[in-house]
Amino acid sequence: MTSRTIDNGRLLPWSSPEGKPCYLIGDGTGYLSRVADNIESVQLGMAADLLGHAADIVDDRQVTPEQLRFVVARMAEALRDVHRIARSRGARLPVPVFDDPEDQEPEEEDDTVPLDA
Repeated sequence: MTSRTIDNGRLLPWSSPEGKPCYLIGDGTGYLSRVADNIESVQLGMAADLLGHAADIVDDRQVTPEQLRFVVARMAEALRDVHRIARSRGARLPVPVFDDPEDQEPEEEDDTVPLDA
């Protein structure tokens, strides 16, 4: 089995001023790739911090509706960022290419015993 990646470009963690997705064509080792990696890291860290803050807000019986709306809005933004990162990273995973059907991994056999046996 060999692997390859689909070279459609890397989905970047930001959009154009018009809100359209931005892509980077390259081998993933350049300056802009490192900037994108750093931004993704910051976005993931902020999402993790927000989860902790949201848990605190949920436990607080004195929280106001405005505070809840604020946290939910930030969570929606964080989820959008994390979803974009997941799509970007998933698209860059190697895609297995099977040259020969015999190179494919065999399916696991079901070794369960029927209940009426």
